[in-house]
Amino acid sequence: MRVTGRDVVVGAALVRGARVLAARRSHPASLAGYWELPGGRVEPGESDGDALRRELLEELGCAVLVEHRIAQVELAPGRVLRVYAASLADPAGEPCAVEHGEIRWVPAEGLGGLAWLPADRELLPELRRMLTRAGAAGG
Repeated sequence: MRVTGRDVVVGAALVRGARVLAARRSHPASLAGYWELPGGRVEPGESDGDALRRELLEELGCAVLVEHRIAQVELAPGRVLRVYAASLADPAGEPCAVEHGEIRWVPAEGLGGLAWLPADRELLPELRRMLTRAGAAGG
């Protein structure tokens, strides 16, 4: 299946050390309180990486380095979520909850304790693997 533009949502597995950044939705009301990886829609003519950099600057107030794609989840027929490994462009920087109710750095053992959106819940095994590798590498 080939999907492009508004049919694609991108998310970031933003890792620092052996923790990933989770964001708690504050809107729309039907999704408020659920946790997700930060990100958003790809605009027409925009690459996945450009969209992710733009979205995280808007949502978290920070620049990121987009690395490789780690997963793709079908959200609905013809609509996908593509998740990329990412890191802060400034390792000393700190993201802010500009568009979310809360953000939190979560270790592998804490992932199961959050109420994730269904699409993000599918990513938990891969996120645990990433964070375990980061911890083993001394990150």
